[in-house]
Amino acid sequence: MAVDPADAAEVEKLYEFGERLSEAKDKSEQHLGDYEGIIAAVKGQSLKAKQLAAQLIPRYFKHFPSLATQAMSAQFDLVEEDELAIRVQAIRGLPLLCKDTPEYVSKIVDVLGQLLGSEENVERDAVHKALMSLLRQDVKASLTALFNHIELGLENVREKVICFLKDKVFPIKAELLKPQDEMERFVTDLVKKSLQDVTGAEFKLFMEFLKNFKLFGDGASPENIRELIEIIEAQADLDAQFNVADIDHIDRLSSCMYMALPFYKGGASSSKFVSYCNKHIIPVLDKLPEEKRIGLLRTVAASSKYASAQDSRQLLPSIVQLLTKYMPGKKAEDMSYDYVECLLYTFHHLAHKTPNTTNSLCGYKIVTGQPSDRLGEDFSEQYKDFTVRLTATEETVRQTMKKLTQGMSEYNKALSAAKTDEEKANIKAEQQKTTMKLRICNNILAMTKPLHVKTPSFIGDDKIDLSWMETAKKSQASNAGSSVKRPQPSTNGNSTVKKGRFDGGQKQLMNRAFEGISRGGGSGRGRGWGGRGRGRGYR
Repeated sequence: MAVDPADAAEVEKLYEFGERLSEAKDKSEQHLGDYEGIIAAVKGQSLKAKQLAAQLIPRYFKHFPSLATQAMSAQFDLVEEDELAIRVQAIRGLPLLCKDTPEYVSKIVDVLGQLLGSEENVERDAVHKALMSLLRQDVKASLTALFNHIELGLENVREKVICFLKDKVFPIKAELLKPQDEMERFVTDLVKKSLQDVTGAEFKLFMEFLKNFKLFGDGASPENIRELIEIIEAQADLDAQFNVADIDHIDRLSSCMYMALPFYKGGASSSKFVSYCNKHIIPVLDKLPEEKRIGLLRTVAASSKYASAQDSRQLLPSIVQLLTKYMPGKKAEDMSYDYVECLLYTFHHLAHKTPNTTNSLCGYKIVTGQPSDRLGEDFSEQYKDFTVRLTATEETVRQTMKKLTQGMSEYNKALSAAKTDEEKANIKAEQQKTTMKLRICNNILAMTKPLHVKTPSFIGDDKIDLSWMETAKKSQASNAGSSVKRPQPSTNGNSTVKKGRFDGGQKQLMNRAFEGISRGGGSGRGRGWGGRGRGRGYR
Protein backbone atom coordinates (compact mmCIF):
# COMPACT_ATOMS: atom_id res chain seq x y z
CA MET A 1 0.00 0.00 0.00
CA ALA A 2 1.39 3.40 -0.99
CA VAL A 3 2.30 5.77 1.81
CA ASP A 4 0.62 9.18 1.67
CA PRO A 5 3.43 11.73 1.16
CA ALA A 6 1.70 14.27 3.37
CA ASP A 7 1.30 11.69 6.08
CA ALA A 8 4.97 10.71 5.84
CA ALA A 9 6.04 14.35 5.94
CA GLU A 10 4.00 14.99 9.10
CA VAL A 11 5.51 12.00 10.85
CA GLU A 12 9.01 13.01 9.76
CA LYS A 13 8.47 16.52 11.11
CA LEU A 14 7.46 15.04 14.50
CA TYR A 15 10.62 12.93 14.57
CA GLU A 16 12.65 16.08 13.96
CA PHE A 17 10.91 17.88 16.83
CA GLY A 18 11.54 14.91 19.09
CA GLU A 19 15.20 14.60 18.15
CA ARG A 20 15.89 18.28 18.77
CA LEU A 21 14.22 18.12 22.16
CA SER A 22 16.09 14.94 23.04
CA GLU A 23 19.47 16.39 22.11
CA ALA A 24 18.90 19.82 23.66
CA LYS A 25 20.51 20.25 27.06
CA ASP A 26 18.25 23.17 27.88
CA LYS A 27 14.69 22.30 26.90
CA SER A 28 13.38 25.72 27.80
CA GLU A 29 11.58 28.49 25.94
CA GLN A 30 13.99 28.39 22.99
CA HIS A 31 12.53 24.97 22.06
CA LEU A 32 8.95 25.96 22.80
CA GLY A 33 8.11 25.86 19.10
CA ASP A 34 9.19 22.22 18.81
CA TYR A 35 6.86 21.16 21.63
CA GLU A 36 4.05 23.28 20.19
CA GLY A 37 4.60 21.49 16.89
CA ILE A 38 4.13 18.12 18.61
CA ILE A 39 0.92 19.33 20.26
CA ALA A 40 -0.37 20.67 16.95
CA ALA A 41 -0.03 17.22 15.35
CA VAL A 42 -3.02 16.10 17.40
CA LYS A 43 -5.25 18.28 15.22
CA GLY A 44 -3.78 16.89 12.01
CA GLN A 45 -5.03 14.12 9.73
CA SER A 46 -2.18 11.62 10.06
CA LEU A 47 -3.02 8.70 12.34
CA LYS A 48 0.63 7.71 12.62
CA ALA A 49 1.55 11.26 13.60
CA LYS A 50 -1.13 11.24 16.28
CA GLN A 51 0.15 7.97 17.68
CA LEU A 52 3.68 9.36 17.75
CA ALA A 53 2.44 12.56 19.41
CA ALA A 54 0.80 10.42 22.12
CA GLN A 55 4.32 9.25 23.03
CA LEU A 56 6.14 12.58 22.67
CA ILE A 57 3.71 14.85 24.57
CA PRO A 58 4.16 13.01 27.93
CA ARG A 59 7.91 12.53 27.35
CA TYR A 60 8.69 16.27 27.33
CA PHE A 61 5.69 17.51 29.31
CA LYS A 62 7.65 18.54 32.43
CA HIS A 63 9.95 20.87 30.50
CA PHE A 64 7.17 23.19 29.28
CA PRO A 65 4.92 24.17 32.19
CA SER A 66 3.59 27.14 30.24
CA LEU A 67 2.08 24.67 27.74
CA ALA A 68 0.76 22.22 30.37
CA THR A 69 -2.90 22.97 29.76
CA GLN A 70 -2.61 22.66 25.97
CA ALA A 71 -0.51 19.51 26.25
CA MET A 72 -2.98 17.79 28.59
CA SER A 73 -5.89 18.87 26.41
CA ALA A 74 -4.16 17.36 23.37
CA GLN A 75 -3.46 14.09 25.23
CA PHE A 76 -7.10 13.87 26.30
CA ASP A 77 -8.18 14.43 22.70
CA LEU A 78 -6.02 11.49 21.69
CA VAL A 79 -7.66 9.36 24.37
CA GLU A 80 -10.97 9.88 22.56
CA GLU A 81 -9.74 9.11 19.05
CA ASP A 82 -11.59 6.54 16.96
CA GLU A 83 -8.40 4.56 16.29
CA LEU A 84 -7.76 2.02 19.07
CA ALA A 85 -3.97 2.10 18.76
CA ILE A 86 -3.93 5.88 19.30
CA ARG A 87 -6.21 5.65 22.33
CA VAL A 88 -4.13 2.93 23.93
CA GLN A 89 -0.87 4.85 23.36
CA ALA A 90 -2.43 8.01 24.79
CA ILE A 91 -3.69 6.15 27.87
CA ARG A 92 -0.25 4.65 28.48
CA GLY A 93 1.20 8.14 28.38
CA LEU A 94 -1.18 9.66 30.95
CA PRO A 95 0.80 8.55 34.06
CA LEU A 96 3.94 10.11 32.55
CA LEU A 97 2.24 13.51 32.69
CA CYS A 98 2.35 13.16 36.49
CA LYS A 99 5.80 11.63 36.89
CA ASP A 100 7.49 14.95 37.69
CA THR A 101 4.32 16.99 38.19
CA PRO A 102 2.38 15.14 40.94
CA GLU A 103 -0.15 17.97 41.20
CA TYR A 104 -1.88 16.50 38.14
CA VAL A 105 -2.39 13.01 39.61
CA SER A 106 -5.98 13.55 40.73
CA LYS A 107 -6.98 15.03 37.35
CA ILE A 108 -5.45 12.16 35.41
CA VAL A 109 -7.00 9.56 37.71
CA ASP A 110 -10.37 11.25 37.24
CA VAL A 111 -10.03 10.83 33.47
CA LEU A 112 -8.83 7.24 33.75
CA GLY A 113 -11.78 6.44 36.00
CA GLN A 114 -14.11 7.49 33.19
CA LEU A 115 -12.24 5.20 30.80
CA LEU A 116 -12.80 2.07 32.93
CA GLY A 117 -15.95 1.41 30.91
CA SER A 118 -14.04 0.62 27.74
CA GLU A 119 -15.26 -2.44 25.83
CA GLU A 120 -11.84 -3.15 24.27
CA ASN A 121 -9.73 -5.51 26.39
CA VAL A 122 -6.40 -3.98 25.40
CA GLU A 123 -7.70 -0.49 26.16
CA ARG A 124 -9.17 -1.51 29.48
CA ASP A 125 -5.93 -3.24 30.41
CA ALA A 126 -4.01 -0.05 29.61
CA VAL A 127 -6.39 1.92 31.87
CA HIS A 128 -5.88 -0.56 34.72
CA LYS A 129 -2.10 -0.41 34.43
CA ALA A 130 -2.12 3.38 34.26
CA LEU A 131 -4.28 3.62 37.36
CA MET A 132 -2.12 1.18 39.30
CA SER A 133 0.95 3.21 38.34
CA LEU A 134 -0.62 6.39 39.70
CA LEU A 135 -1.85 4.65 42.84
CA ARG A 136 1.72 3.64 43.59
CA GLN A 137 2.92 7.18 42.91
CA ASP A 138 0.33 9.01 45.07
CA VAL A 139 -2.17 6.71 46.74
CA LYS A 140 -4.05 9.47 48.58
CA ALA A 141 -4.69 11.65 45.55
CA SER A 142 -5.56 8.63 43.40
CA LEU A 143 -8.01 7.09 45.87
CA THR A 144 -9.64 10.46 46.48
CA ALA A 145 -10.27 10.88 42.75
CA LEU A 146 -11.63 7.34 42.41
CA PHE A 147 -13.94 7.69 45.40
CA ASN A 148 -15.21 10.97 43.97
CA HIS A 149 -16.55 8.91 41.07
CA ILE A 150 -18.33 6.61 43.52
CA GLU A 151 -19.82 9.50 45.43
CA LEU A 152 -20.76 11.75 42.52
CA GLY A 153 -20.04 9.99 39.24
CA LEU A 154 -22.21 8.81 36.39
CA GLU A 155 -23.90 5.49 37.06
CA ASN A 156 -21.90 3.27 34.73
CA VAL A 157 -18.62 4.96 35.67
CA ARG A 158 -19.14 4.57 39.41
CA GLU A 159 -19.96 0.87 39.01
CA LYS A 160 -16.79 0.31 36.99
CA VAL A 161 -14.75 2.19 39.59
CA ILE A 162 -16.19 0.05 42.39
CA CYS A 163 -15.30 -3.12 40.47
CA PHE A 164 -11.78 -1.80 39.87
CA LEU A 165 -11.30 -1.12 43.58
CA LYS A 166 -12.64 -4.57 44.46
CA ASP A 167 -10.61 -6.49 41.91
CA LYS A 168 -7.37 -4.51 41.68
CA VAL A 169 -6.92 -2.29 44.72
CA PHE A 170 -8.43 -4.05 47.75
CA PRO A 171 -6.41 -7.27 47.23
CA ILE A 172 -3.10 -5.38 47.52
CA LYS A 173 -4.08 -2.96 50.27
CA ALA A 174 -1.10 -4.07 52.38
CA GLU A 175 1.23 -2.86 49.63
CA LEU A 176 -0.58 0.40 48.88
CA LEU A 177 -1.82 1.59 52.27
CA LYS A 178 1.36 2.73 54.02
CA PRO A 179 1.78 3.91 56.73
CA GLN A 180 -0.96 1.49 57.69
CA ASP A 181 -2.74 3.30 60.53
CA GLU A 182 -2.79 6.65 58.74
CA MET A 183 -3.93 5.22 55.41
CA GLU A 184 -6.59 2.97 56.92
CA ARG A 185 -8.09 6.00 58.62
CA PHE A 186 -7.86 7.99 55.37
CA VAL A 187 -9.63 5.27 53.34
CA THR A 188 -12.24 4.78 56.07
CA ASP A 189 -13.18 8.44 55.79
CA LEU A 190 -13.44 8.12 52.00
CA VAL A 191 -15.67 5.07 52.33
CA LYS A 192 -17.91 6.75 54.88
CA LYS A 193 -18.51 9.69 52.53
CA SER A 194 -19.37 7.31 49.69
CA LEU A 195 -21.84 5.33 51.79
CA GLN A 196 -24.37 8.14 51.73
CA ASP A 197 -25.66 6.72 48.45
CA VAL A 198 -25.02 3.03 47.77
CA THR A 199 -26.85 -0.17 46.96
CA GLY A 200 -27.00 -3.08 49.39
CA ALA A 201 -24.36 -5.05 47.46
CA GLU A 202 -22.03 -2.04 47.43
CA PHE A 203 -22.52 -1.46 51.13
CA LYS A 204 -21.67 -5.08 51.91
CA LEU A 205 -18.57 -4.84 49.76
CA PHE A 206 -17.28 -1.73 51.53
CA MET A 207 -18.09 -3.12 54.98
CA GLU A 208 -16.16 -6.30 54.20
CA PHE A 209 -13.25 -4.13 53.14
CA LEU A 210 -13.32 -2.08 56.34
CA LYS A 211 -13.66 -5.18 58.52
CA ASN A 212 -10.36 -6.44 57.09
CA PHE A 213 -8.52 -3.33 58.27
CA LYS A 214 -6.31 -3.61 61.32
CA LEU A 215 -8.27 -0.59 62.56
CA PHE A 216 -11.43 -2.70 62.88
CA GLY A 217 -10.07 -6.25 63.06
CA ASP A 218 -9.21 -8.49 66.01
CA GLY A 219 -8.25 -6.43 69.02
CA ALA A 220 -9.87 -3.27 67.68
CA SER A 221 -10.73 -0.65 70.28
CA PRO A 222 -14.35 -0.32 71.47
CA GLU A 223 -14.39 3.14 69.87
CA ASN A 224 -13.51 1.73 66.45
CA ILE A 225 -16.09 -1.05 66.71
CA ARG A 226 -18.63 1.56 67.74
CA GLU A 227 -17.71 3.51 64.62
CA LEU A 228 -18.56 0.53 62.41
CA ILE A 229 -21.85 0.01 64.24
CA GLU A 230 -22.71 3.67 63.70
CA ILE A 231 -22.00 3.27 59.98
CA ILE A 232 -24.39 0.31 59.85
CA GLU A 233 -27.02 2.10 61.91
CA ALA A 234 -26.83 5.15 59.64
CA GLN A 235 -27.32 2.94 56.60
CA ALA A 236 -30.36 1.35 58.25
CA ASP A 237 -32.07 4.76 58.57
CA LEU A 238 -32.93 4.25 62.22
CA ASP A 239 -33.88 7.90 62.60
CA ALA A 240 -36.52 7.65 59.88
CA GLN A 241 -40.21 7.11 60.49
CA PHE A 242 -41.02 3.54 59.43
CA ASN A 243 -43.36 3.03 56.49
CA VAL A 244 -44.68 -0.49 55.92
CA ALA A 245 -44.91 0.22 52.17
CA ASP A 246 -41.21 1.13 51.93
CA ILE A 247 -39.74 -2.22 50.86
CA ASP A 248 -36.36 -0.59 50.31
CA HIS A 249 -36.16 0.42 53.98
CA ILE A 250 -37.31 -3.01 55.16
CA ASP A 251 -34.59 -4.72 53.12
CA ARG A 252 -31.96 -2.30 54.33
CA LEU A 253 -33.02 -2.58 57.96
CA SER A 254 -33.04 -6.38 57.99
CA SER A 255 -29.72 -6.67 56.16
CA CYS A 256 -28.00 -4.07 58.33
CA MET A 257 -29.16 -5.77 61.53
CA TYR A 258 -27.77 -9.06 60.27
CA MET A 259 -24.53 -7.39 59.23
CA ALA A 260 -24.11 -6.01 62.75
CA LEU A 261 -24.33 -9.44 64.44
CA PRO A 262 -20.55 -10.12 64.56
CA PHE A 263 -20.02 -6.78 66.29
CA TYR A 264 -22.78 -7.47 68.81
CA LYS A 265 -21.07 -10.76 69.53
CA GLY A 266 -17.90 -8.77 70.24
CA GLY A 267 -19.71 -6.64 72.80
CA ALA A 268 -21.10 -3.73 70.78
CA SER A 269 -24.51 -2.42 71.82
CA SER A 270 -27.60 -3.37 69.83
CA SER A 271 -29.82 -0.92 71.73
CA LYS A 272 -30.60 1.34 68.80
CA PHE A 273 -31.73 -1.54 66.57
CA VAL A 274 -33.73 -3.18 69.38
CA SER A 275 -35.45 0.06 70.27
CA TYR A 276 -36.35 0.76 66.62
CA CYS A 277 -37.77 -2.74 66.11
CA ASN A 278 -39.79 -2.55 69.31
CA LYS A 279 -41.18 0.89 68.56
CA HIS A 280 -41.69 0.78 64.79
CA ILE A 281 -41.56 -2.80 63.42
CA ILE A 282 -43.28 -5.18 65.81
CA PRO A 283 -46.47 -3.08 66.22
CA VAL A 284 -47.07 -3.27 62.45
CA LEU A 285 -45.55 -6.68 61.78
CA ASP A 286 -48.78 -8.14 60.38
CA LYS A 287 -48.93 -5.37 57.78
CA LEU A 288 -45.58 -6.31 56.27
CA PRO A 289 -45.31 -8.59 53.21
CA GLU A 290 -44.95 -12.23 54.23
CA GLU A 291 -41.37 -12.70 53.03
CA LYS A 292 -40.26 -9.46 54.73
CA ARG A 293 -42.00 -10.41 57.97
CA ILE A 294 -40.16 -13.69 58.42
CA GLY A 295 -36.89 -12.06 57.38
CA LEU A 296 -37.18 -9.46 60.14
CA LEU A 297 -38.25 -12.04 62.73
CA ARG A 298 -35.24 -14.17 61.89
CA THR A 299 -32.92 -11.21 62.22
CA VAL A 300 -34.42 -10.22 65.56
CA ALA A 301 -34.03 -13.82 66.74
CA ALA A 302 -30.39 -14.00 65.67
CA SER A 303 -29.59 -10.74 67.47
CA SER A 304 -31.59 -11.51 70.63
CA LYS A 305 -28.73 -13.41 72.30
CA TYR A 306 -26.67 -10.18 72.26
CA ALA A 307 -29.35 -7.87 73.68
CA SER A 308 -28.63 -6.20 77.01
CA ALA A 309 -30.80 -6.85 80.06
CA GLN A 310 -32.37 -3.42 79.74
CA ASP A 311 -33.15 -3.90 76.04
CA SER A 312 -34.47 -7.39 76.75
CA ARG A 313 -36.83 -5.98 79.35
CA GLN A 314 -38.22 -3.51 76.83
CA LEU A 315 -38.62 -5.98 73.96
CA LEU A 316 -39.90 -9.02 75.87
CA PRO A 317 -43.55 -7.85 76.26
CA SER A 318 -43.85 -7.41 72.49
CA ILE A 319 -42.41 -10.88 71.87
CA VAL A 320 -44.82 -12.50 74.36
CA GLN A 321 -47.71 -10.69 72.70
CA LEU A 322 -46.66 -12.10 69.32
CA LEU A 323 -46.27 -15.59 70.81
CA THR A 324 -49.84 -15.52 72.11
CA LYS A 325 -50.94 -14.51 68.63
CA TYR A 326 -49.08 -17.25 66.74
CA MET A 327 -49.23 -20.12 69.28
CA PRO A 328 -52.71 -21.66 68.98
CA GLY A 329 -54.99 -21.71 72.04
CA LYS A 330 -56.02 -25.26 71.15
CA LYS A 331 -54.74 -28.04 68.95
CA ALA A 332 -54.86 -26.93 65.33
CA GLU A 333 -54.33 -28.45 61.92
CA ASP A 334 -51.58 -26.00 61.10
CA MET A 335 -49.79 -22.89 62.35
CA SER A 336 -46.97 -20.52 61.41
CA TYR A 337 -44.15 -22.83 62.46
CA ASP A 338 -41.29 -20.62 61.30
CA TYR A 339 -42.76 -17.61 63.17
CA VAL A 340 -43.12 -19.61 66.37
CA GLU A 341 -39.55 -20.92 66.10
CA CYS A 342 -38.20 -17.36 65.78
CA LEU A 343 -40.35 -16.00 68.58
CA LEU A 344 -39.61 -18.82 71.04
CA TYR A 345 -35.88 -18.47 70.39
CA THR A 346 -36.09 -14.71 70.95
CA PHE A 347 -38.22 -15.24 74.07
CA HIS A 348 -35.69 -17.61 75.65
CA HIS A 349 -32.69 -15.39 75.04
CA LEU A 350 -34.40 -12.23 76.25
CA ALA A 351 -35.90 -13.97 79.29
CA HIS A 352 -32.52 -15.47 80.16
CA LYS A 353 -31.22 -11.92 80.73
CA THR A 354 -34.27 -10.61 82.59
CA PRO A 355 -36.06 -13.71 83.94
CA ASN A 356 -38.33 -11.97 86.45
CA THR A 357 -39.91 -9.90 83.65
CA THR A 358 -41.73 -13.10 82.67
CA ASN A 359 -43.55 -13.18 86.02
CA SER A 360 -46.08 -10.56 84.97
CA LEU A 361 -46.06 -11.63 81.31
CA CYS A 362 -46.37 -15.41 81.66
CA GLY A 363 -47.29 -15.95 85.33
CA TYR A 364 -43.96 -17.48 86.34
CA LYS A 365 -42.62 -17.27 89.92
CA ILE A 366 -38.97 -16.38 89.44
CA VAL A 367 -37.33 -14.81 92.49
CA THR A 368 -34.46 -12.35 92.08
CA GLY A 369 -35.07 -10.27 95.18
CA GLN A 370 -35.95 -7.21 93.15
CA PRO A 371 -39.24 -5.25 93.36
CA SER A 372 -39.76 -6.10 89.69
CA ASP A 373 -40.40 -9.73 90.76
CA ARG A 374 -43.96 -8.62 91.63
CA LEU A 375 -44.45 -11.84 93.60
CA GLY A 376 -47.34 -10.40 95.61
CA GLU A 377 -49.49 -10.01 92.51
CA ASP A 378 -51.70 -12.65 90.93
CA PHE A 379 -50.70 -13.57 87.39
CA SER A 380 -52.26 -17.04 87.41
CA GLU A 381 -54.43 -16.27 84.37
CA GLN A 382 -51.35 -15.35 82.35
CA TYR A 383 -49.69 -18.61 83.42
CA LYS A 384 -52.75 -20.67 82.51
CA ASP A 385 -53.12 -19.03 79.11
CA PHE A 386 -49.42 -19.33 78.29
CA THR A 387 -49.10 -23.00 79.29
CA VAL A 388 -52.31 -23.89 77.45
CA ARG A 389 -50.83 -22.36 74.32
CA LEU A 390 -47.57 -24.23 74.89
CA THR A 391 -49.44 -27.52 75.15
CA ALA A 392 -51.60 -26.82 72.08
CA THR A 393 -48.51 -25.85 70.14
CA GLU A 394 -46.76 -29.08 71.09
CA GLU A 395 -49.77 -31.17 70.10
CA THR A 396 -50.03 -29.40 66.77
CA VAL A 397 -46.30 -29.82 66.15
CA ARG A 398 -46.29 -33.53 66.99
CA GLN A 399 -49.27 -34.12 64.73
CA THR A 400 -47.48 -32.29 61.92
CA MET A 401 -44.23 -34.19 62.50
CA LYS A 402 -46.09 -37.48 62.16
CA LYS A 403 -47.44 -36.41 58.76
CA LEU A 404 -44.05 -35.08 57.66
CA THR A 405 -42.30 -38.31 58.61
CA GLN A 406 -44.82 -40.33 56.64
CA GLY A 407 -44.34 -37.95 53.74
CA MET A 408 -40.59 -38.51 53.79
CA SER A 409 -41.19 -42.22 53.35
CA GLU A 410 -43.40 -41.49 50.35
CA TYR A 411 -40.74 -39.22 48.86
CA ASN A 412 -38.16 -42.00 49.12
CA LYS A 413 -40.46 -44.36 47.22
CA ALA A 414 -41.21 -41.71 44.61
CA LEU A 415 -37.52 -40.97 44.16
CA SER A 416 -36.81 -44.62 43.45
CA ALA A 417 -39.58 -44.70 40.86
CA ALA A 418 -38.66 -41.39 39.20
CA LYS A 419 -37.39 -41.73 35.63
CA THR A 420 -36.29 -38.26 34.61
CA ASP A 421 -33.81 -35.86 36.18
CA GLU A 422 -36.52 -33.23 36.40
CA GLU A 423 -38.77 -35.55 38.40
CA LYS A 424 -35.91 -36.42 40.75
CA ALA A 425 -35.00 -32.76 41.22
CA ASN A 426 -38.62 -31.88 42.09
CA ILE A 427 -38.86 -34.71 44.60
CA LYS A 428 -35.56 -33.75 46.23
CA ALA A 429 -36.72 -30.15 46.51
CA GLU A 430 -39.84 -31.31 48.35
CA GLN A 431 -37.70 -33.54 50.58
CA GLN A 432 -35.57 -30.54 51.51
CA LYS A 433 -38.65 -28.50 52.40
CA THR A 434 -39.93 -31.33 54.57
CA THR A 435 -36.55 -31.74 56.27
CA MET A 436 -36.51 -28.02 57.04
CA LYS A 437 -40.01 -28.15 58.52
CA LEU A 438 -39.06 -31.17 60.66
CA ARG A 439 -36.05 -29.24 61.92
CA ILE A 440 -38.31 -26.31 62.82
CA CYS A 441 -40.70 -28.64 64.65
CA ASN A 442 -37.90 -30.24 66.65
CA ASN A 443 -36.62 -26.81 67.65
CA ILE A 444 -40.10 -25.73 68.78
CA LEU A 445 -40.49 -28.80 71.00
CA ALA A 446 -37.02 -28.30 72.46
CA MET A 447 -37.90 -24.72 73.38
CA THR A 448 -41.42 -25.31 74.73
CA LYS A 449 -40.42 -28.22 76.98
CA PRO A 450 -38.67 -26.20 79.73
CA LEU A 451 -41.44 -23.57 79.86
CA HIS A 452 -44.17 -25.61 81.58
CA VAL A 453 -42.88 -25.19 85.13
CA LYS A 454 -43.38 -22.18 87.42
CA THR A 455 -39.64 -21.44 87.53
CA PRO A 456 -38.32 -22.40 84.10
CA SER A 457 -34.70 -22.36 82.99
CA PHE A 458 -34.44 -20.18 79.92
CA ILE A 459 -32.08 -21.12 77.10
CA GLY A 460 -29.37 -18.50 76.83
CA ASP A 461 -26.62 -20.42 75.05
CA ASP A 462 -26.10 -21.95 71.59
CA LYS A 463 -27.97 -25.15 72.42
CA ILE A 464 -30.57 -24.47 69.73
CA ASP A 465 -29.43 -24.24 66.12
CA LEU A 466 -32.03 -22.18 64.32
CA SER A 467 -33.29 -24.06 61.27
CA TRP A 468 -32.28 -21.46 58.68
CA MET A 469 -28.91 -20.83 60.37
CA GLU A 470 -28.12 -24.53 60.19
CA THR A 471 -28.95 -24.53 56.48
CA ALA A 472 -26.71 -21.52 55.96
CA LYS A 473 -23.82 -23.27 57.72
CA LYS A 474 -24.17 -26.33 55.49
CA SER A 475 -24.30 -24.12 52.42
CA GLN A 476 -21.12 -22.33 53.48
CA ALA A 477 -19.38 -25.63 54.14
CA SER A 478 -20.30 -26.95 50.70
CA ASN A 479 -18.89 -23.78 49.15
CA ALA A 480 -15.63 -23.87 51.11
CA GLY A 481 -12.65 -23.60 48.83
CA SER A 482 -14.75 -22.58 45.85
CA SER A 483 -14.41 -19.24 44.11
CA VAL A 484 -17.79 -17.88 45.13
CA LYS A 485 -17.84 -14.12 44.82
CA ARG A 486 -19.85 -11.57 46.73
CA PRO A 487 -22.76 -10.02 44.84
CA GLN A 488 -21.55 -7.12 42.80
CA PRO A 489 -23.27 -4.26 41.07
CA SER A 490 -24.07 -4.99 37.47
CA THR A 491 -21.42 -4.06 34.98
CA ASN A 492 -23.48 -4.98 31.95
CA GLY A 493 -25.46 -1.78 31.68
CA ASN A 494 -26.43 -0.30 28.36
CA SER A 495 -24.65 2.96 29.13
CA THR A 496 -21.22 1.63 28.17
CA VAL A 497 -20.25 3.50 25.02
CA LYS A 498 -18.67 1.86 22.01
CA LYS A 499 -14.87 1.74 22.02
CA GLY A 500 -14.65 3.37 25.43
CA ARG A 501 -15.65 6.84 24.21
CA PHE A 502 -18.16 8.93 26.09
CA ASP A 503 -21.11 11.12 25.30
CA GLY A 504 -20.61 14.86 25.27
CA GLY A 505 -18.00 15.35 22.57
CA GLN A 506 -14.25 15.49 22.40
CA LYS A 507 -13.85 17.91 25.27
CA GLN A 508 -15.68 16.02 28.01
CA LEU A 509 -12.62 14.38 29.56
CA MET A 510 -10.61 17.58 29.45
CA ASN A 511 -13.46 19.62 30.93
CA ARG A 512 -13.90 17.18 33.80
CA ALA A 513 -10.18 17.25 34.55
CA PHE A 514 -9.72 21.01 34.42
CA GLU A 515 -12.96 22.12 35.99
CA GLY A 516 -12.56 19.74 38.91
CA ILE A 517 -15.22 17.48 40.36
CA SER A 518 -18.30 19.18 41.72
CA ARG A 519 -18.75 18.73 45.45
CA GLY A 520 -22.51 18.71 45.21
CA GLY A 521 -23.02 15.33 46.85
CA GLY A 522 -24.16 14.33 50.26
CA SER A 523 -27.78 15.19 49.68
CA GLY A 524 -29.17 12.02 51.19
CA ARG A 525 -29.76 8.52 49.91
CA GLY A 526 -30.76 9.41 46.37
CA ARG A 527 -29.62 6.09 44.99
CA GLY A 528 -31.27 3.90 47.58
CA TRP A 529 -31.24 0.16 48.15
CA GLY A 530 -34.48 -0.15 46.22
CA GLY A 531 -36.46 1.69 43.63
CA ARG A 532 -35.71 5.25 44.70
CA GLY A 533 -33.48 7.70 42.92
CA ARG A 534 -31.55 5.80 40.30
CA GLY A 535 -33.57 2.69 40.92
CA ARG A 536 -30.77 0.37 41.98
CA GLY A 537 -32.04 -2.07 44.55
CA TYR A 538 -30.57 -4.10 47.36
CA ARG A 539 -30.78 -7.28 45.30
